[in-house]
Amino acid sequence: MLRSIVLLYFTFYLCSVHAQVTKGLTGVRDTSYSTYSAFQSTKKTFPDIRIVGEQPSKDVLEKRNLVYCTIGERNLEIDAFLPKNKKGKSPAVLIIHGGGWRSGNRAQHIPLAQRLAAVGYASFTVEYRLSTEALYPAAVNDLKAALRWLKANSKELNIDTGKVAVLGFSAGGELAAFVGATANNPAYEGKTCNLNFSSSVQAIVDIDGTLSFVHPDSGEGDDSRSTSAATYWFGYAKKDKPTLWHEASPLTHAANNKAPILFLNSSVDRMHAGRDDFREILNANKIYSEVHTFNGAPHSFCLFEPWFEPTVGYIVGFLDKVFKK
Repeated sequence: MLRSIVLLYFTFYLCSVHAQVTKGLTGVRDTSYSTYSAFQSTKKTFPDIRIVGEQPSKDVLEKRNLVYCTIGERNLEIDAFLPKNKKGKSPAVLIIHGGGWRSGNRAQHIPLAQRLAAVGYASFTVEYRLSTEALYPAAVNDLKAALRWLKANSKELNIDTGKVAVLGFSAGGELAAFVGATANNPAYEGKTCNLNFSSSVQAIVDIDGTLSFVHPDSGEGDDSRSTSAATYWFGYAKKDKPTLWHEASPLTHAANNKAPILFLNSSVDRMHAGRDDFREILNANKIYSEVHTFNGAPHSFCLFEPWFEPTVGYIVGFLDKVFKK
């Protein structure tokens, strides 16, 4: 009788545990989000916007398609934009693209990297494994590996390993905040590539990236019409594994964050869910932060004029304040 009860309970337990959903692992790159697709959508409301093109400079050395980590047979690549003829070592900025952890590409932020390099910040546009290829926390592992690669190659890149910033837009902004707040936490470092170097950063720039997947203001996890981007990334719906969604939120780790943060936001409130709560924790810990909101601006504002130029201005002003004080 007891054995039957135990078997019945075990069967019930197995049926109540939701298996991870892997249908999003298509192995095919999702190109649905790009600068051009965002432009086509955004110009319906903002007809005067302009795409920001690449801005090469004689003062910037470009090295593209460098490999920063190899996982199995998969090479992960990064592009370097290095200030020329600079006296002393340069602060470094790792730039993370958006696209719902599933789409987008690092080339979208080449203009930003070029501009930052032209004023003295060695900048790097980085790829990472998206949810068509690998589920959370693979992207986090990759980006931490990229930060370690910067430090392992600091001599060749002429960068100051004590002045490293991580910057991201949208999903990249969430990742930037998460990577920064979990610096040197072994649970997120991964198992390959320059593990004897630190992944810590000294500054974070979050451009319209959510700070919490489970905050009341968050729009992530609505699967009522179709599978949401975050559900694809986690492999679990929010209702099926809320503890994972909580753990993956930067806000959950805010108390451990040591780096000053710049928040740049559009008028889309749900894109900065948890930001004010995050700042309260930063204030309590005496960690500096700034917020600048582009009133009336769309989510993809940083890719277009008239918002690109002031975006660069805010970023440079913040980095100068943190690294040149």
